Order: sequence, then structure tokens, then C-alpha cells
Amino acid sequence: MELSDIHHIAIIGRNYEQMRHFYVDKLGFEPIDEHHRPEKQDILLNVRKGHLVLELFIKPDAPPRPQLPLPEHSGLRHLAFRVKDVETMLIEFDRLNIPHTPLRYDDFDGKKMAFFFDPEGLPLEIHE
Repeated sequence: MELSDIHHIAIIGRNYEQMRHFYVDKLGFEPIDEHHRPEKQDILLNVRKGHLVLELFIKPDAPPRPQLPLPEHSGLRHLAFRVKDVETMLIEFDRLNIPHTPLRYDDFDGKKMAFFFDPEGLPLEIHE
């Protein structure tokens, strides 16, 4: 069985303007296309940064994501982005008003890392 690369990652959000602003305007993803799907009561906005494609499904009636500090749930835990300089990214997050955790060091490889959150509270990570 050959699984060579990630084709895309799908994320559900409830507010089109907030999700588009966060992923396109703040994080710099480029819009690829957009599909309004009344039969599914959603909008699918595909965005790309390099080889990474995100499918942003906008469903206003989706249930909210459980917020921390609740126990972790099964399923996808977070997405991690490799960056050259975590500290520089945190300064940029502050400038863009993107909530994030303080700088920390990975327990296993000792590299710098931090978490930040999209408008729905999805945890995202930056890691050197």
C-alpha cells in the first residue's frame, strides 16, 4: 500500500468571513476555488499554501468544537506547521491578534514550538 503525501486537510467552520479572514488574510493561504452547495447547506472554500491544500467547509449550523480545558477527544488532535523561527511567528501572531500559547520546547526533540487557534478553536501548532 502506498500512501505518499497528504492530498488535503478538511476543516469545518461556522462563519465564512472569520474563516476566510484567518486562513487567507492572516495566514496567507491562496484561495483556489469556492463552491456554494445549497443541497448540503454549506460553502466549500479551497485554499493553498505551497503544496498544502485546506478544504474549509463553512457550515453555520455545525455544532461548536469542545473548548479546552475539557479532556481531549478522540480524532484529529491538531495540525502542525513547520516554520523557520517560532519566536518570529509569535511576534507576527501578536501583530495579527491571533491567540497563541507561550513559546515552549518539544519534550522529545527540544525544538521550539507553540500552539495557536483558528476562529473555531481548532488547535494549530508551529514547530521548528
